[in-house]
Amino acid sequence: MATKTKKTAPASIRTPEAEGALKELFIDEMKDIYWAENHLAKALPKMIKGATSDELKQTITDHLEQTKNHVTRLESAFESIGEKAKPVKCLAMEGLLKEADELLSETNKGTEVRDVAIISAAQKVEHYEIASYGTLKTLATTLGFTEAADLFAQTLEEEKTADSLLTKVAENYVNEAALAE
Repeated sequence: MATKTKKTAPASIRTPEAEGALKELFIDEMKDIYWAENHLAKALPKMIKGATSDELKQTITDHLEQTKNHVTRLESAFESIGEKAKPVKCLAMEGLLKEADELLSETNKGTEVRDVAIISAAQKVEHYEIASYGTLKTLATTLGFTEAADLFAQTLEEEKTADSLLTKVAENYVNEAALAE
């Protein structure tokens, strides 16, 4: 049985209203992740401080530097589409960071179980960011914002790599060490 695929409307028949609504959504999503990245940059040092494993501390430290670059890259993306970079509170990131705080407070300092909790919290954040940047890259492409799409593609790959590195830390050492505690 053949699957039908819906084709996108050619640019010649797109309505200005629809394009305007999509651009507005795109900008709202950019503002959302801009807030999220700024707040993540403030939260990551707490995760670093709470971590036991040197490998986990280094992985998060490296991602903190990337996160700062993501903020700068977002500012460039805003500029590339002629918009001012303005954060709008991201309820999803706020919730994920609150959960990270709870996990830190519910686990014992200096334990591998705490590291497992930190990895869990960090990966939830990474998955949210992967979804956000994937959406932004696709919308930027649809709207013809090629510079922004390229910037989002770069960040998307870095977020995927960060998630993969966290998985490696968990699988290479932390999960088994937590089980042995």
